[in-house]
Amino acid sequence: MPFMICKLSPKLTLKQETELKSRLGKAIELVAGLSEQVLLIGIEDNYRFYLRGSKEKPVALIEISIFANPRHYGYEALTKEITAITHEVLNIEENRIYIKYDDIVAWGVGGSTFDLYGG
Repeated sequence: MPFMICKLSPKLTLKQETELKSRLGKAIELVAGLSEQVLLIGIEDNYRFYLRGSKEKPVALIEISIFANPRHYGYEALTKEITAITHEVLNIEENRIYIKYDDIVAWGVGGSTFDLYGG
């Protein structure tokens, strides 16, 4: 299961939040085997960022955790798509959109643990 946390400095309208959620849900398909049906997403708006000492312009930090993809297949295309979506929906300058990937080697859900290395 991929997990995406979106920390965004602008305050979102319900329309923006819904569009962002839907489009990010579609974008995750750029990583083979993933879809919105397995995506857990959190959106936190009105987040206070200071970039280069200033909070005057909007900023986005999107953290994506993906299980069992150590070669990062699809990440480049996903980065481009997430950047485009965030810019289009929230009008955040592309050079102020940061995307962080975390490789998950073990994941627990529903009382079970999934381990990439079988440990």
